[in-house]
Amino acid sequence: MDEPSIRQKLVAEVIGTAFLVFIGVGSVPATLIINGNAPFTMADLGMISFAFALVVIAAVYALGHVSGCHINPAVTVGLATAGKFPWRQVPAYIAAQVTGAVIGALAIIVVLGKKASDLGLGVAHYGGTVDWPQAFGAEFIGTFMLVFIVFGVIHRNATPGFAGVAIGFAVFAIIIVVAPTTSASINPARTIGPMLILQFWGGNVHWTQLPVYVLAELLAGAAAAAAFVAVSRTAADAQVPNTVADLVPAEG
Repeated sequence: MDEPSIRQKLVAEVIGTAFLVFIGVGSVPATLIINGNAPFTMADLGMISFAFALVVIAAVYALGHVSGCHINPAVTVGLATAGKFPWRQVPAYIAAQVTGAVIGALAIIVVLGKKASDLGLGVAHYGGTVDWPQAFGAEFIGTFMLVFIVFGVIHRNATPGFAGVAIGFAVFAIIIVVAPTTSASINPARTIGPMLILQFWGGNVHWTQLPVYVLAELLAGAAAAAAFVAVSRTAADAQVPNTVADLVPAEG
């Protein structure tokens, strides 16, 4: 039987999420280190967004056939809400994703040194004139869009072979708009992992903001699943895939 074991799937989720955090989140302190005292510009945000997009594209094509490459608890919860992923595997997937995020954040320190933690390690946060309802709304909308697009590109009638590109470009676009408000986490694992490592390295972590991110993102994942099912479900969709890998369209 050509089906990865649950252990292989979980390892794939650890690796994929670690890649996402190392490249995507790591691009934030890397940009700040290179900029020095220069002001942060839209060009900088564009490069950070592009880094996230590229690593998501690569991860989807590298690991989609193994675990489905969720690398985001909001995606996992969304798939389970729609009946396309077993709820019994959700805790293990989320644990693997958070573990990968911690490893990825630690790898940023290994490569960029303590200066990365001194610059905030790319931890998602909000502040200034942004209050929690606005932050909740920003993360909910951004995550909703991402998960909705994921459902669209893995649908049985979607154009095959373009899932990774579509998801990566969606991440790019969402970050451009949401980042000025909340750093555009749109992923609970990406939120938690860098927070834990920054705390360990003595940085200032706004733990009171964590529930806003996690609740908004997980609720958005479930809501996006329900919304997509409502607008797309036909009689043929009653057949639930047996494996996560079945959700990724075959290439070519």
